[in-house]
Amino acid sequence: MAVVVGALVAGTTLIASPASSGAEEYETPMFVPWAELLPSFNSGYDPSSSNICKAGKDQCVDSVIREMARRVQPLDDACDHNVMFALMYLRTTEEYQRSALTPGFFTDPGFINHQDAGFAQQYFDAWDRYRRGDLAAVPDSWEIAFRNADQQKVSGSGNMLLGMSAHVNRDLPHILATIGLAKPDGSSRKPDHDKVNEFLNLVIQPLFAEAAARFDPSVDDAQVQGTTMDETATAQMLFAWREQAWRNAEALVNAPTPEARAHVEAEIERVAALESNLIVAATSYSSLNAKAALDQLAALGATPAEITQAQLDRTVNQLRGLFGSLFSNPATARNAYCASHG
Repeated sequence: MAVVVGALVAGTTLIASPASSGAEEYETPMFVPWAELLPSFNSGYDPSSSNICKAGKDQCVDSVIREMARRVQPLDDACDHNVMFALMYLRTTEEYQRSALTPGFFTDPGFINHQDAGFAQQYFDAWDRYRRGDLAAVPDSWEIAFRNADQQKVSGSGNMLLGMSAHVNRDLPHILATIGLAKPDGSSRKPDHDKVNEFLNLVIQPLFAEAAARFDPSVDDAQVQGTTMDETATAQMLFAWREQAWRNAEALVNAPTPEARAHVEAEIERVAALESNLIVAATSYSSLNAKAALDQLAALGATPAEITQAQLDRTVNQLRGLFGSLFSNPATARNAYCASHG
């Protein structure tokens, strides 16, 4: 796949689940303050730990969901364009929890709970550092996602794809490599990694339906592979990303020297930034912003085919009217829609 997201070079559990039933859903689980977990939480998985996230307890996922909901609410209230990915991630985690609580779905649900917390923390850290202005500590792919949302430069589907790309292409290989690819008996954790695809396949349609209904009606009309961004195209894209993320994690773990590992890390960052610019080029409201992204692609090593595809996607999106008209500002229209529907 070389369309909206270019080369499809990394992946994750980032598409969403059916809408929650309401705020009361977050009152049911035992309350565990996320901030209090962090000082003693690290990447080591220890089922006997008193820290619920280090031990991979079910309550840890409750805590992650609460923290996500806390962060989503002000974005939702303000119709902030960053809400597109933030809500997507919340819905995904809610659906993950349902799967993790299903007996036999994962072979080691405690470990996956632990992974879920560490993975979420990467997103929280990137967001918090960006908001503090500590841009040197923010990966390029995340900076592109947050900046384009703040400046209201890309469509709703662009916001969603930029968040997915950064978290999948950049973050997922790192968390996989950090917490381990093998069980204590030496067997691979890949089967549990692949099981995620099953619930992703179920939740894509409800997520895009909710996003279109509440925030941006063009979300379910975005251009992917010369057609609408339907559930099949999106699912296959994510599955390919996630497969490559695992392979990138293997490359990190198997790097024979610190220099070799640094090279792998740099390549992950480069590809994540490349993917982000491909998305911006295809989904920008303004041709000026699209051109700036296209200009970045050459420096990042994008192939002529990838650049051509991004240009084609943008052209088709324009013809479909996804970027508004000459007589209306698409970001303004989108904000008004959110204010009346969100």
